[in-house]
Amino acid sequence: MKISCNWLKDYLDTRLSIEELSHLLTDIGLEVEAVEKFESLKGGLKGVVTGEVITCERHPNADKLSLTRVDIGGEELLNIVCGAPNVAAGQKVVVATIGTMIYKGDESFEIKKSKIRGELSEGMICAEDELGLGDSHDGIMVLPDDVKVGIPASEYFGITSDLIFEIGLTPNRADAASHLGVARDVAAAITARGLEEKPAKVKMPDISDFKTGNKDLSVQVKVEDSTACPRYSGLTVSGLKVGPSPSWLANRLKAIGVRPINNVVDITNYVLFEYGQPLHAFDAAAISGNTVVVKKLSDGTLFITLDEVERKLSSDDLMICNAEEPMCIAGVFGGTKSGVTESTTSVFLESACFNPVSVRKTSKLHSLKTDASFRFERGTDPEITVTALKRAAMLMCEICGGKISSDLVDVYPVPVQYRKISLSYEYVNRFIGQEIPAEDIKIILRGLGIGIIKETAEGLDMDVPPFKVDVTGIADIIEEILRIYGYNKINAGEKLNSSLSYHQRPDKEKVQNMLADYLSSNGFNEILTNSLSSSAYYEGGDWFNPEKNVKILNPLSRELDVMRQTLLFSGLESIAYNLKRRQLSLKFYEFGFVYELTDERVKGNVDKTYHEQKILALFITGQSAPESWKNIDSKSDFYQLHSFVAGALRKTGIELNRLQRTENLPPFFVSGEVHEFNGKAIYCIGQLQDKLLKQFGINQPVFYAGIHWDNLLQVIKKHTVTYREVSKFPEVRRDLALVLDKSVKYANLEALAFKTGKHLLKKINLFDVYEGDKIEAGKKSYALSFILQDENKTLTDKEIDKFMNHMAEVLEKQSGAKVRR
Repeated sequence: MKISCNWLKDYLDTRLSIEELSHLLTDIGLEVEAVEKFESLKGGLKGVVTGEVITCERHPNADKLSLTRVDIGGEELLNIVCGAPNVAAGQKVVVATIGTMIYKGDESFEIKKSKIRGELSEGMICAEDELGLGDSHDGIMVLPDDVKVGIPASEYFGITSDLIFEIGLTPNRADAASHLGVARDVAAAITARGLEEKPAKVKMPDISDFKTGNKDLSVQVKVEDSTACPRYSGLTVSGLKVGPSPSWLANRLKAIGVRPINNVVDITNYVLFEYGQPLHAFDAAAISGNTVVVKKLSDGTLFITLDEVERKLSSDDLMICNAEEPMCIAGVFGGTKSGVTESTTSVFLESACFNPVSVRKTSKLHSLKTDASFRFERGTDPEITVTALKRAAMLMCEICGGKISSDLVDVYPVPVQYRKISLSYEYVNRFIGQEIPAEDIKIILRGLGIGIIKETAEGLDMDVPPFKVDVTGIADIIEEILRIYGYNKINAGEKLNSSLSYHQRPDKEKVQNMLADYLSSNGFNEILTNSLSSSAYYEGGDWFNPEKNVKILNPLSRELDVMRQTLLFSGLESIAYNLKRRQLSLKFYEFGFVYELTDERVKGNVDKTYHEQKILALFITGQSAPESWKNIDSKSDFYQLHSFVAGALRKTGIELNRLQRTENLPPFFVSGEVHEFNGKAIYCIGQLQDKLLKQFGINQPVFYAGIHWDNLLQVIKKHTVTYREVSKFPEVRRDLALVLDKSVKYANLEALAFKTGKHLLKKINLFDVYEGDKIEAGKKSYALSFILQDENKTLTDKEIDKFMNHMAEVLEKQSGAKVRR
């Protein structure tokens, strides 16, 4: 949100510097993210002054140039060479002095002391297009004879210079979404902290002269849904002349980034940013039946908005209608038929309060974000609709030449109730941990507009106005007191209270950080993707069941209309994004939650209707190692990813031989594996289907692994880490070469070997695979190494041979292998 310093000082007389004001705003919860300079004309005409041409003679070396001597109020006259045909002695002109920057579009140049055709020139007499004051370049600007010499051109032409605060407004601070709201907070802080000699007061715009006048164009108002529209105020202004806004109004809006449109619309925007109350001006001639009806229309009704887009309305959309058709989406956006145009002479001015939930739903549904919806979504003050209406009507009469031609209509069936809150001084001091004087508390509350209806020695009874939408209890009142009083003034006590916390084993964060460090150190990049996904990914049910989608009631867009069932799709989006930018070798990992509907779906029971689980997803694609003369065509593959998964599990103390492999491969894999522990999936891993990759425009293999985090933690929980002294006795290696059917998997051999030699066998490794014409068809050859060790003694050759013979016998018998002697 942008706040103009000049505009702010219209309501608040303060001597604080920009730096002090910026610091104070941040200190009271309105964080200043940036301070920008605004100039209504680029450069602000700095260095440009008014002058008088004293003499004018022909240039001796150029027919179209003149030598002039110009008085700009200094001790000496300036010699200036001028090429304008209309320059003459006695003229009052605009002079750019040496060092002035002249801007023309995106280009600029500096006025320097120079010689032109051999004659000295100490400045430039300017045309209006050279200064950005117009488009004419027929000659220099000639000012009236009564203009004083030496006046800064910025002062003469009324160039505005301002400083703009870019404030990071939090969603709960709807009360500060205007210049008057910010002024109120600043004034309260200045007074409470004693930053200036006198208490600061906010000067409200004067609307005491408001009168309705003739009632020759009245509009009847009917509100059919008072829940969605608690208050609706309006009046008619006639005899308007629509045209450009005066410069002061246009510059105010430009300063905060709002494009001026015409004087009527600009006034509604001006009051919006002044009070925080959105207004809307309807062309009165377009209100058929002279009736405004606030209601909801049937689902699917078509309506064309100001951006000329035809939209299908929802039955929940609140509309402002005339007697025949809709004119405006309430609190969000106007329609094409009722907007103010150059031919408009009378307007019906609307100032209403709409339900925040209703406006938010409509805004999200139609993907329309406006300054009005921004404020209505956060909650506006129903008590200022009439005040803002009067202010806008008076400005229209003053600027547009109009007159108020109806009574002020105010439909307010159920006036809002101020919240009653009682506050104990003792509770405040105990809550804060430091005593704040009761008088300071009262000054702060009154400065913030919170009414004090009863005072006692023990505390206060208060009326909280409706513009304080986030103040609903005692804790909120204390927060208001603290931010104005100053958090920095609260001293750290000598006593520190702490509580002992018990961490369940395993520590989830510690395990996650450990694996994140492991993956990052192995070249992976962590990604964080949106938990919202597109239902289009699940259509057809090729990869996941669309019936299990958790749908969003008010989606941000059609691309984000369901909660994700998997991290797979968002990870592939990230891969596709990087591949398009020529990042062809990628390693990604992500910790994230996935969501789905359960088969039970008990209405009203969240736990039985929805299932949430955490997943660690890993992706690799491209080259397995950086391009080099040593690494020729080293592409990523299943085994590379599997080694990372195995390494990650080992970091948690889990060895792969503790897990059971199943054949229930997910449909998005070409080939792969699924590993379980006691019937619960721990991880799946494999190469993704080409059909899936084509959905994302990916034309190279991608390998994916998904680790079920919660199931893994359960395994870790049951895993006991024990310390054993390093054995003093040596390890022994023996190798076996086996010929076996191609259908036999190494994982089965490994499990069988550990089961057979669990006391002596420490490690087993597959170090060679052969398939060729040297062995039978349908067969393959495995070369396995076995690491043996006895914890209590040195193994003898006889014991080793006995073990290996028994191992060979078991492998031959149970796997159908033949030992190659």
